[in-house]
Amino acid sequence: MSHADDHAGTGEGTRRDFLYYATAGAGAVATGAAVWPLINQMNPSADVQALASIMVDVSAVEPGTQLTVKWLGKPVFIRRRTQEEIDAARATGLDQLPDRGSENANKPGTDASDANRTLDEAGEWLVMMGVCTHLGCVPLGDGAGEFGGWFCPCHGSHYDTAGRIRKGPAPTNLPVPVAAFTDETTIKLG
Repeated sequence: MSHADDHAGTGEGTRRDFLYYATAGAGAVATGAAVWPLINQMNPSADVQALASIMVDVSAVEPGTQLTVKWLGKPVFIRRRTQEEIDAARATGLDQLPDRGSENANKPGTDASDANRTLDEAGEWLVMMGVCTHLGCVPLGDGAGEFGGWFCPCHGSHYDTAGRIRKGPAPTNLPVPVAAFTDETTIKLG
């Protein structure tokens, strides 16, 4: 084998490698271009993204009353609690609760004490998904049930004034969604 044959073999190998990588690269780009529309169609549409967060005016909600809004296709209870409701919730020890987790998306991993379930430090505002954690019914509010909070008549789940399960088949407290005050009278959900 001569020295010239060595270069011919190396040059041929380099060209072959280049063609291989160029073809593989073009194939990857073509595959990506073909697959992207399929992946992109699984993203939420613009109208769904617009509903991912909503602003709720709570200026008309008086102490002892509740506003129910629809968010992401589900009811959300926004309750402005009285001092008696706050006191009742804060007097309940964790040892009396079947679910001892806060179930609060704003404070993950915390216990179910009343302070970990409310939107404000004073405990006046309680925001919860209005769906019973047993089978998805909508509980009755305004002091319903044995603990003065919410009651699901379908299967008898009783929630207290902090939305915590106290009696019945529901396994967990009513979940608290991501929520925050944007000003004194507006709550942003999501």
